Amino acid sequence: MLRTLRVENYALINRLELELDIHLNIITGETGAGKSILLGALGLLLGAKNDGAALKDSQRNCLVEGTFEIGKLGLESFFEENDLDYSPETTLTRQITPSGKSRSFINDTPVPLTLLRDLGSRLIDIHSQHQNLILGSEAFRTRALDTLAENADLLATYTAQYERMGALRRELTRLREEAEAGHRDEEWLRYQTEELEAARLKTGEQAELEAELSVLSNADRISEALTALRNALDDDLTGILVQLKTNETSLLHLSESYPFAAEAATRLRSVIEELKDISATAAAESERIDADPERLQKISDRIGTIYTLCQKHKAADLEELLSIQAQYEARLQAITHGDEQIAALEAELSEAEQEAWKSAREIHTRRESAAPAFSEQIEETLTKLGMPDARFCVAAEQTETLTATGCDRIDFLFTANRSFSPQKIERIASGGETSRVMLALKALLARRMELPTIIFDEIDTGVSGQIADAMGEIIHSLSDSMQVVDITHLPQVASKGSTHFFVYKDQDGTHIRHLNDEERIAEIAKMLSGSQITEAALAQARILLGK
Repeated sequence: MLRTLRVENYALINRLELELDIHLNIITGETGAGKSILLGALGLLLGAKNDGAALKDSQRNCLVEGTFEIGKLGLESFFEENDLDYSPETTLTRQITPSGKSRSFINDTPVPLTLLRDLGSRLIDIHSQHQNLILGSEAFRTRALDTLAENADLLATYTAQYERMGALRRELTRLREEAEAGHRDEEWLRYQTEELEAARLKTGEQAELEAELSVLSNADRISEALTALRNALDDDLTGILVQLKTNETSLLHLSESYPFAAEAATRLRSVIEELKDISATAAAESERIDADPERLQKISDRIGTIYTLCQKHKAADLEELLSIQAQYEARLQAITHGDEQIAALEAELSEAEQEAWKSAREIHTRRESAAPAFSEQIEETLTKLGMPDARFCVAAEQTETLTATGCDRIDFLFTANRSFSPQKIERIASGGETSRVMLALKALLARRMELPTIIFDEIDTGVSGQIADAMGEIIHSLSDSMQVVDITHLPQVASKGSTHFFVYKDQDGTHIRHLNDEERIAEIAKMLSGSQITEAALAQARILLGK
């Protein structure tokens, strides 16, 4: 529940702080004093978007801070999942800078606005005057019925099935589009693939062929060079090897008398062996390399084929061309097996739809079962609110298609006169009737939803007298099990509070203060008689307050 609220530099508020009671907190004040501003600030704290409301002082930050007792709400897992430090007393903070930037905090830890909003929705439910319009929202009507039907677990299962069904449909659409495009391109793809397959391309082939081409193109010059090398090394009279061998022999003869001769002979032997190896390799190369015009032409033609294919398919080299060939083959495979994939996915989708329909029908059955008790409890509350002839019906009509919430269209049907057939409530209910129906709904749902705090902003609009007193009793009964904050203009409702705050405005802006017993009597009397407080009004105020 909300224990303290602090607001600084927001609209007409310079600084405002209040400590709330755990039961029914009443807030009153003259029209225009700033009660709606207070709710706007609280909305910011709970994650509402900054609507551009002006700061009171454009040079300072706006600050809204609330301290909540959450020890009994079982929110430990929420804090753990979102990597937040848990504390039974938790502080939510929202700052708006002069430039309009927003910062949010949970226990001094910066958090995204969505996380602040998520936590806020678990702490407080705000019912403002405009929220009566949500009776026209099918999402609200469905959520209300599901709360009474206790459909949370079933809906979680159905939601997962519905999302899976949507994912399968999107994947099926993609495959069908690809298959359609593929069939248009199949003949062209097949031709390109067959042409590349006929070429029998091999990895690394281009580099090998180009190397061989370079050799064959220069075969005569290479042969001449190799022959000259062999002659220089092996000629019987002038060959380098013959001369070096002679020198080696001479040095060996001197080795005993001249130590360097032995060393030189050994080193010379290494040179001779290396040159003999070069000579042998040159001989082998001479035999291998031969001017072969036929082979030269064949290699030239093969390289020409590779170049032509690379140019045609815009490939930089053979390796990229092979990659393109693999892509063509994969696309052909996909076309060939695409119908099989589509058929398999269609079967999977059909199964998913059957599972979703099964869950949706079960949800529908539970909604139908819960609807009569729902209607009966609302009618009982409306009777207490001075509408004994009112009829309220929850209609759960099964649809032929699945939606995110199942297979139902939920309507609230209403009539204030039993001689008339109930019609859709958003079409026929007056403002006062709508307020009473919304209070009956909130009273019923708040206990089921187990919200720690509920705030009513003039939910008593359009009622007075005995009905106002009954409305006050219902609001008071809610405060037995939860914290309630009620902004009201009705003295009958205001008198039911555990504590009473008064909102007023002066030249410095909007303020709020807690009323003591005597001040509260005066405020209730003023609400009864107007600005001129009479003795009769004071007496009536004491009666309402039980003083």
